[in-house]
Amino acid sequence: MATEGENNTTYCHILCNNKGSLFVHAIAENTSVDDILQPTYVPSIVNSFFPLNGVRNCQGTSQPLLAVQVTELVDGVFIGFTINHVVADGESLWQFINSWSEISRGCHKLTKDPSLERFFLDSVEPPFPIPAPSPFMKEENQNWQNSTPETPVRVFHYTKEKIAQLKAKANAEAKTENISSLQALLTHFWISVIRCSFVDAQEEVFIFLPIGVRGRIVPPLPENYFGNALQIGVVRMKAGELLQSGIGKGAMEMNKMVASHCDEKVRSHYVSMAKKPVLLQLGGAVGAKALATGSSPRFNVYGNDFGWGKPVAVRAGSNIGEGMVVLFGGKEEGSVDVQVCLPYEILEAMESDSEFIDAF
Repeated sequence: MATEGENNTTYCHILCNNKGSLFVHAIAENTSVDDILQPTYVPSIVNSFFPLNGVRNCQGTSQPLLAVQVTELVDGVFIGFTINHVVADGESLWQFINSWSEISRGCHKLTKDPSLERFFLDSVEPPFPIPAPSPFMKEENQNWQNSTPETPVRVFHYTKEKIAQLKAKANAEAKTENISSLQALLTHFWISVIRCSFVDAQEEVFIFLPIGVRGRIVPPLPENYFGNALQIGVVRMKAGELLQSGIGKGAMEMNKMVASHCDEKVRSHYVSMAKKPVLLQLGGAVGAKALATGSSPRFNVYGNDFGWGKPVAVRAGSNIGEGMVVLFGGKEEGSVDVQVCLPYEILEAMESDSEFIDAF
């Protein structure tokens, strides 16, 4: 709910009234699992398997905060989840999915009970005033549609062995042992996108990364804290520097940025946000020159079983736009699936990029 506050501000809160969430049962009579997984590009019909397409976070004042759609295919079932990011981050969403699947199988004790206790810094007291004009209060925003034209989506699969090779190469080039597998993988991917976009060497390029902060504050939040506990970090480099310096330089910059999110920086961010809230609106800022990553290979995707067997694949929905890179752990242990939304000509060029393809 959104209410008007003093000094032309808005306050938002969640009314826990136990009315439940939106649940949709659908049937795709002529669509099989192979129809979804075999094509090079993710078929557009996949978007219809997710509820609340085009709904934005600020529309949570009139739209459900959580919606689930179960779609019967010819030879399988597709379960689509949509959650308002104001309510929960990816860690919490997958904890919810993991728990629901356990309950569906008749488990009487959850592997991980959610911690629902709210956390605020000592110097921060809710509610937080949001300066007007606020999209939460605008009626015209209740009819927002996803204005981005349909952009191709493709999934690239990295094996455990290839990821290990990328990590070793990045650490060797940077003369360190601190670069993680994910940082090496993302830098490899970022370099190919920039190379295939023919960006001017002097132009600045960006990559945005969500950084979980549950374990970064002192004392740490519980691992099972349910809510939002992340910040957005960004790495900036000149396109020429990124391309010429190799995977080690970019991965090291990414490593430094992530490591900088210590207790002091995390707390400073939240104090500043409470004093002067800023609504994150990536919009046109994201594209080939500014990638935005989401999800994590660490989330337990393939351990879910609602009684129909374990998943054969995972896909993100249509609320990812151009420039979005979504990461999931692959079906084989240690592998990673990278789902990316970029213009067709860039994705085709990446397939012909020998340095990129050598990692497969």
